[in-house]
Amino acid sequence: MASLKDLRSRIASVKSTRKITSAMKMVAASKLRRSQDAAEAARPYAERMGTMLGRLAAAVGGSQGAPKLLAGTGKENTHLMVVFTADRGLCGGFNASIVKAARAKIRALKAEGKTVKIICVGRKGADALKRDNGDAIIARYTGVEGKKGIEFSEASAVADKVLELFEAGEFDVCTIFYNKFVSAISQVVTEQQLVPFAVEAKADNQEADGNGASAIYEYEPSEEAILADLLPRNVGVQIFGAMLESSASEHGSRMSAMDNATRNAGDMIDRLSIQYNRSRQAQITNELIEIISGAEAL
Repeated sequence: MASLKDLRSRIASVKSTRKITSAMKMVAASKLRRSQDAAEAARPYAERMGTMLGRLAAAVGGSQGAPKLLAGTGKENTHLMVVFTADRGLCGGFNASIVKAARAKIRALKAEGKTVKIICVGRKGADALKRDNGDAIIARYTGVEGKKGIEFSEASAVADKVLELFEAGEFDVCTIFYNKFVSAISQVVTEQQLVPFAVEAKADNQEADGNGASAIYEYEPSEEAILADLLPRNVGVQIFGAMLESSASEHGSRMSAMDNATRNAGDMIDRLSIQYNRSRQAQITNELIEIISGAEAL
């Protein structure tokens, strides 16, 4: 049985840990508010841009003038995966869930005889994936979230790298993996194809107006010219949105994890305090028995 001194030391240690986790929870909560607002503000723009590009892409179809970012290379031999994780830990299963999904995808692609290349955004993802896929990692980006949050310039750097590799013929398909923010306690692992641009089956060049009629658009310049200009921008927009979603998910997951840690520390303090009081009471009782027994012997 632990001595009273050991129990006092453990109680003091757990109390110190509880102060740290409580402070980290409050910091994560303050960052979450800002990151959540940024992610929710970016969603309509990214979704609307995707919808517009989907209509344009459906209108172009398989024409000879379709941009390469839409038509692709005609092959699916080499896959580029862009994995978004955090630079730090202590955020529950946030990093582990993304790494698990990425590893599952890598195993499936390699089983089909495909070549896999990886770009890691975030230190934790790079550290985890390099253990069994270190030779596949071709680029790493860390510290993307500054004091003022995530800037579009950070996303542009990753997008430029992706476009550079595609123009050089380094890959055929690019997919991004990130946690989509739902709430502070819920994040969804999302896999999104970035290159070539994925056209939804229902996309067309018509959009219903408020009366249910179809609105027909005429584009100038041509759909091909618009797509050639917007598709590279869309890569940056989608990567920026993924960064914002990942940042909000990270802070939400960390806030939830630190809240659980703070509560668990409180429960441990209660248990140790009960054990300490019982041990102290037993020690006092034994001392009284010894005193009474000595008095009776005299």
